[in-house]
Amino acid sequence: MKTKITEMLHIKHPIIQGGMQNIAYPVLAAAVSNAGGLGTINATNYKTPDSFHEAIREMKQLTDKPFCVNISILPDLDAGDHVRQFIHICGMEQVAAIETAGTKPDKLVSLIHDAGIIHIHKVPAARYGVSAQSCGVDAVTAVGYECGGHPGMDGIGTMVLANEASRSLHIPVIAGGGIVDGRGIAAALALGAEAVVMGTRFLATTEAPISQNHKEWITHSTETSTILIQKSIRNMMRAADNNAARTCLDMEDQGASLQELMSVISGAKGKEAYKTGRLEDGIFPIGMGCCLIRDIKPVGEVMKELVEEMGHALGSVAERM
Repeated sequence: MKTKITEMLHIKHPIIQGGMQNIAYPVLAAAVSNAGGLGTINATNYKTPDSFHEAIREMKQLTDKPFCVNISILPDLDAGDHVRQFIHICGMEQVAAIETAGTKPDKLVSLIHDAGIIHIHKVPAARYGVSAQSCGVDAVTAVGYECGGHPGMDGIGTMVLANEASRSLHIPVIAGGGIVDGRGIAAALALGAEAVVMGTRFLATTEAPISQNHKEWITHSTETSTILIQKSIRNMMRAADNNAARTCLDMEDQGASLQELMSVISGAKGKEAYKTGRLEDGIFPIGMGCCLIRDIKPVGEVMKELVEEMGHALGSVAERM
């Protein structure tokens, strides 16, 4: 299938793997790229430019296909030397795209374009997409309320957000949030999106760097298996309804500060839980679409099924016309 995004990024399928913290490493990302999508590694997984550069080199050893780097910038920080070095490395290594998130991208657009890289910016509402478009980004990822990780505080669902963003913007829109199968991809394309971003579906794959316990939890989840936490610190997150998340909510109800909450919500604790398989011990960011996933397969098989189901869904709608 050809869309504006597949042609812009030179990929076969309109499927982008989300840049999940502690998840989006080269092995997973390369598998997605090799299967015709756009794999993504997350820059925050690397503490130094040198370790990040090693990850880029590893990606290029694992795939000769295009891939993306996610760079998140906190709202109170500008493009410091660390980020500039990461972008410079991406330019040196001819990375296809950088996805930014977390704040207005105006200070990064020229840096990314000067490096010869396509700039995608992630937003939780169409109005932020319009703002990013005015800054000069090449495409916008519009992620709805159903997503794992950090949805927008406005609570706008993917059905409305993808539709509104694709009508409001003249640059390509990538839809995300609750999309885990071919039917979801077909729906997003029908709403005007040029591609989708998927995180949760790729967690239940053999290449995902999380424990078997976490993967099996996904296959037994329901539509009510996720909860929203961290509202009190205005950094709302959708995560698995486990002991760590419930503890966070209890602490928030008691007025806990960010520093106090870090004893439960730190990325280090979540990463350790991924290694040990102690599901209850760390925050497990995951989207509502987890309830639609019932198997754990290699990325290549997942991608094949996604594309086939997308085609069937689009064909079925056309036959009813």
